[in-house]
Amino acid sequence: MNKGKTLLNSDSSRKVFASLLSIVIGLAVGALVAAIVGLSKDNIGGKGIWDGVRLIFLGLLSTGREAGQLTWGFNPSSWGNMLFRATPLIMTGLSVAVAFKTGLFNIGAPGQYLMGTLATLFIALEIPSEAVPPAIIWLLAFLGGMLAGALWGAIPGLLKAFLNINEVLACIMTNWIAANVVTWLFDISNLKNVAEGTKTGYIYKTTFNNVATSKMGLDKLFPESQVNGGILIAILIAIVVYIIMNKTTLGYQLKACGANRHAARYAGIPDKRNIILSMAMAGALAAGGASLYWLSGNTEFYWITYQALPAAGFNGIPVALLALNHPIAVVFSGIFMAMLNIVGQQLTTLTAYNEYITDVVIAVIVYLSAFSLVIQMWLGKRKAKKGGKTV
Repeated sequence: MNKGKTLLNSDSSRKVFASLLSIVIGLAVGALVAAIVGLSKDNIGGKGIWDGVRLIFLGLLSTGREAGQLTWGFNPSSWGNMLFRATPLIMTGLSVAVAFKTGLFNIGAPGQYLMGTLATLFIALEIPSEAVPPAIIWLLAFLGGMLAGALWGAIPGLLKAFLNINEVLACIMTNWIAANVVTWLFDISNLKNVAEGTKTGYIYKTTFNNVATSKMGLDKLFPESQVNGGILIAILIAIVVYIIMNKTTLGYQLKACGANRHAARYAGIPDKRNIILSMAMAGALAAGGASLYWLSGNTEFYWITYQALPAAGFNGIPVALLALNHPIAVVFSGIFMAMLNIVGQQLTTLTAYNEYITDVVIAVIVYLSAFSLVIQMWLGKRKAKKGGKTV
């Protein structure tokens, strides 16, 4: 009988600890980089280094500067903006996590995100709100965006299932096809913002048609921020994904195909169908992130997308890695990544640093998350050497 049981004895506890360790080391490396940069620049100095280090760890609690000193407390604007920016990250993180669970690497989230953007904005802006209630238009735009993403995500799934083409290669190709298709269709559309002469490269905000996500009371908690009910919808979807993947026959079949496609087929599980379905689900989730982001009503889409794929699609990868592909954990890792984005802004506005230090933090966390299995094995061996397993 094991009498020396601790928090690190169970596999799940070691996974959580590995992720937390990745975060702590990433923040520590970010602080070290801030110190090195500060020492190399005359305009930062010792006080500037100390301010930068504090912001890396506690930037979300900063309320600005007063008499040259950083002030601290609850900043509702920063917290609300963090939740707003976390919404698409949670959805793209779920997209990558679902594919990972079924043995697939969905690097096509940026393209799926773009197709969701296309369908969402066309529906939200083309259906006149004078004839159809805005709430109905919102629902149609959200579901239409997810459907567009599902269809686009199914393409790499079909190529993988029937032609055994690597999904990574297929996703990369569909990403750039989506970027150019979306650019072309918006270029020939009448959705470009011609009301403001300097913004013809942008698509109208959905509020142009009186369509926007309800605040659901969050604007009272986080005034002067962009937050809306989209974050609550994303959390609800994460719970639904968790139930599907862990409590249903479909989820069992999807994970069985991911563990061993050939064994699953031998057991009577339709592997081809499940590969296609997995990528379609992943595409719907990534596109849902785009829908929630653009339906907020306070964001403008820059339609010349071929210049760069949306970062939200790629950022879903570190979100899923940090969460170890657990749907509920994706919510927290998405919020954490959004927090780093806010910290980057704080560094830019309140110190002589720039926001790219937070990119270093994210990069370190991603690398360590990718090696989380190694960290877990190290923790297990360390526990065994200390005689944690006693009878």
